[in-house]
Amino acid sequence: MPPPDCSRRQSAPKADGCRADLGNVPITLDELEIDSYFASRPRTEGPSSTQESVIVTWNGEDDPKDPYNWPLSKKWRATGIGLLASFVCSMNGTILTVAHTAIGNEFHISDATFPNTYWLTTSWGIGAALCPLLLFPVMEDFGVRPVLLTTYFCFISFLIPVGLAPNFATLIVVRFFSGGCVPLISDAVAGITSNVFHGDRARSVPICLYVTIYLAATSLGPVVGSAILQFLSWRWIGYIELIWTAALYPILIFGLPESRGPAILRAKAKRLRREGTNAYTTEKIDRVALPQLILQSVQRPLYMLCTEGVVFVATVWAAFSLGTIYLFTQSVEQVYKELYRWDPIQCGYVQVAIVIGELLGGGFCILTDPWYYASATRNTEAPGTPIPEARLHVSIIGGLFGVTGGMFVYGWTSYTSIHWMAPTVGLAMVGFGTTAVIVGNANYLIDAYSKYAASALGAVGFVENISIAFLPLAAGV
Repeated sequence: MPPPDCSRRQSAPKADGCRADLGNVPITLDELEIDSYFASRPRTEGPSSTQESVIVTWNGEDDPKDPYNWPLSKKWRATGIGLLASFVCSMNGTILTVAHTAIGNEFHISDATFPNTYWLTTSWGIGAALCPLLLFPVMEDFGVRPVLLTTYFCFISFLIPVGLAPNFATLIVVRFFSGGCVPLISDAVAGITSNVFHGDRARSVPICLYVTIYLAATSLGPVVGSAILQFLSWRWIGYIELIWTAALYPILIFGLPESRGPAILRAKAKRLRREGTNAYTTEKIDRVALPQLILQSVQRPLYMLCTEGVVFVATVWAAFSLGTIYLFTQSVEQVYKELYRWDPIQCGYVQVAIVIGELLGGGFCILTDPWYYASATRNTEAPGTPIPEARLHVSIIGGLFGVTGGMFVYGWTSYTSIHWMAPTVGLAMVGFGTTAVIVGNANYLIDAYSKYAASALGAVGFVENISIAFLPLAAGV
């Protein structure tokens, strides 16, 4: 298979159709590139005939079944339910980190020379990196609702062995599969957001909320884990997480509509075939073979990562920022325990500062969105179109002031003679910067790479998950 042409700013329509990860924050680009899709897709009054079959399309531009035409209340209901599912699942990556001492004592795992108990999070990150590459193409044909419900059920199933684990190896295995489920759930949720909101301006706030909620949930994991561990054993972290995750499942079943346009049309075509009409969708007729889809899903992101300098830099930038958040799950306990004589539970609580910073970062991205649209007046190549590089303003501010500045504050103020609030401010600054970096980089790649944005974001997501898996291991070396 020849290498794809992935040069920047493709003039071709945005029709990659691949899935991608917005960092460990996955998002689907067959929905993100809806501007050209919305303008070019056929609109007729019902099915239109060809020589061989009936092609099912929307019943005009105002078809109420088209997710773009849903009432605003229905759009936000579907988005809100999806964001809640993403929030609940994303905490799973870090919620056990505060219990590493208790787990190590029970299973006789020593962290004296190496943070062996962190392998629970490492296996989670590896699963999150590998499973989407292979499973996203397979799940393409099923729509958002079946993918989310099925994967969410599997995620619930993998929570059961956490509290019942007879040994450390069991925890590592189930954590691998739990990590593999979360990006698939998050991708489905991102698909809801981009399926129902049409245009950059309409999608801006929902996508920023989506990224911020993922990051905040990740950093909130140790806080929630500490609250449970303060009164119960570490196994109850798994039990309680299982309870609240399972409690959300009926809400997903009864409250989440299918939002992917092609899936809705396929259901319509299937109903017509049962009635005797030879009806298909254009997607059904033009379907690419599954092995080719899987090969493309794996090959193109890695090819772009190795050959596109912009993708490589954006990937390293975002992966380091997100990996730092996971690094703090190890570093915070070491610093606050040694300097301020805090116990692991107190060390978990202090990480709420990162959450506060991430929420402020999300608000900053929303408030500075006009900077991007104002750049349209300076675009000499395509007058009236915002400049993709304008998306990086928030990333630069977040990277310098937030991530870099926050780590300097965290390091320079970590002394017993300085109040514990000083390094805590550094934690909040890093949370702020990480949100700005990930949101800005992702939006830039979407605008700059157009047709191949899905593959570019897939490369970012793969490396980010590798980063969160292995970077924190350095904290104990």
